[in-house]
Amino acid sequence: MVHSDWGDWLVRAVEDADPDGLAVWYLGCNGFILKSSGGTTAFIDPYLGIGDPPRTVRMVPIPFDPEDVAAADAVLATHEHVDHVHGPSQAPILANTGADFYGADASLDVVEEEGWTEEWGVDEGQLNEVEEGDEFEVGDLTIHVEPANDPDAEHPVSYVVEHGDTTFFHGGDARPGDFESVGERYDIDVGVLAFGTVGMIDDKATGEPKRTRWYSDENMIVEAANELQLDALVPTHWDMWKGMTTDPTVLHNHARSFPYPEGLEILQIGDRLDR
Repeated sequence: MVHSDWGDWLVRAVEDADPDGLAVWYLGCNGFILKSSGGTTAFIDPYLGIGDPPRTVRMVPIPFDPEDVAAADAVLATHEHVDHVHGPSQAPILANTGADFYGADASLDVVEEEGWTEEWGVDEGQLNEVEEGDEFEVGDLTIHVEPANDPDAEHPVSYVVEHGDTTFFHGGDARPGDFESVGERYDIDVGVLAFGTVGMIDDKATGEPKRTRWYSDENMIVEAANELQLDALVPTHWDMWKGMTTDPTVLHNHARSFPYPEGLEILQIGDRLDR
């Protein structure tokens, strides 16, 4: 059961929005809602859980209850980790709206293990497996599935979302290494990349604190932004886990001498960005 710290104002704001192009809301962690000028609504990696205290402790509010979502066309997952594929966060959206779920095989394995069809009444026909090189339409959005270099995930993917003249990229938790071809093939207006510090996190097996890297640091995220040739970089995940949080404004200095990103968009949970 998910309890929202903010009531339902955010999902009602998304429903009421009438963007001229593509509007994007940041949900904290690595979650986003996209809404097009044609009214198509897509969620990417929405996570409304609290983590697994004391190992992983959520540091930002839970911005909405998935039961309050009345309009959605798709939920996209970048990879199978719990803060990207999570039944209590995502299955109610699918069950209540009829939206389609898209994820790689490892992500769909989690869906099966969590019993989304049995526990929440999601229809099997709503579940769609994707792989690198796929292209599909969701309303007036064209979505391309691209590779992602995330050494901690079993099968990560990234997404390029096109709407009119706007191209939005979501890299999941990926680090640099697989994005040069993506940057050459698309003119990306806004790119989302995970950013965080290296922290001491309790090891799952031993319970002892262990030096842990889950996301790109300052230099790595700028390297990935240059591979992608980003017009604007939106750093994410920096706000989420206790011991992994950091200050995204430092990226102005790290990016200063590189051609990309051309600009930084520092979003806080609940912020809206229009393109």
